[in-house]
Amino acid sequence: MSWVTELARADIVALRVYEHAAWRPELQRLHANELPWDPSGRDAREGLNRYPQPQPRALLERLAELYGVSPASVLLGRGSDEAIDLLCRAFCRAGMDAALVCPPTFGMYSVSARIQGAAVIEVPLLAEHGFALDEQQVLERCTARTKLLFLCSPNNPTGNLLEPETMEEIAALARKGLYVVSDEIYHGLVYESKEHSILEFTDHAFVINGFSKLYAMTGWRLGYLIAPPEFVRPIQKMQQNLFISANDFVQWAGIAALEEASEEVEAMVRTYDQRRRFLLPRLREIGLGVAVEPHGAFYILANARRFSDDSYSLAMDILEKARVAVTPGIDFGSNAEGFIRFSYANDLKQLEKGVQRLADYLSRLQG
Repeated sequence: MSWVTELARADIVALRVYEHAAWRPELQRLHANELPWDPSGRDAREGLNRYPQPQPRALLERLAELYGVSPASVLLGRGSDEAIDLLCRAFCRAGMDAALVCPPTFGMYSVSARIQGAAVIEVPLLAEHGFALDEQQVLERCTARTKLLFLCSPNNPTGNLLEPETMEEIAALARKGLYVVSDEIYHGLVYESKEHSILEFTDHAFVINGFSKLYAMTGWRLGYLIAPPEFVRPIQKMQQNLFISANDFVQWAGIAALEEASEEVEAMVRTYDQRRRFLLPRLREIGLGVAVEPHGAFYILANARRFSDDSYSLAMDILEKARVAVTPGIDFGSNAEGFIRFSYANDLKQLEKGVQRLADYLSRLQG
């Protein structure tokens, strides 16, 4: 474990982990800080008034099968945001370490690193290059302080996917000591293309995923981290001192989703693709620019600079005057300023109504 201690924070490695006390009927439980009484009159041993099993074997095994890894490499948690936070806690020391991000992208990577007092290094994805990742720029910006590289494919907000050749280059960086964090929460929501996991190219990486997007279970808060086995225990120590675990009934819902929802998921993906193919040409027709078509997630990042360079003010004006809610590009990084993110997670009738309202608004704006 010495090399793990060198990479992860030593004070985190030294923590103790919470161990779930399995129910054994012959024991008199005088140690637990759980209420041994159920107001419904059911036997308290059914478990809903007890702390859940933090890492239920049945769910870990099913998640491990998805990626072809050992259950010992999987850590279950309360959504993928928890995994981002835990990784930054584990690797980033205040004033000493750094995380590298590639905006426009999900803002939680930078937020979590900064909360830990770490520096954030940015390698912007440029609009004029189709928001494609430049792996050479990543290499040049990495320093000895850089502990984590966050990537998201399919990306939020662009919907872009990383090419296999790019991922191979990134994997080479990982093998040199930089840890890649691959956010794969939108895997499965891909159209006319194919997504790839970083684990196809290196095992020197972390994968973040969950049930919020592919299984439409955002409110359930269930996610997971796939990590090199040597890191699972140190990260689990933090998790269980901070959060304990995902709720018991949510864990069972995750198993049900994996075992029973495949047909519903396939239908949902087909529906998203139908909405995507509707929204892309309509946004262009009303004067917004979409240079590169998204092939993943359920977003379109459209260029609105002909109307305003202030995406936040524009989004608020659209909300107030057109009664359409959109997301300003500045939320995802300064290089997305002047862009607006559209989600096609809503139904087709709502998309049609929203685009028509937006068309009327932009027509009035141009005078």
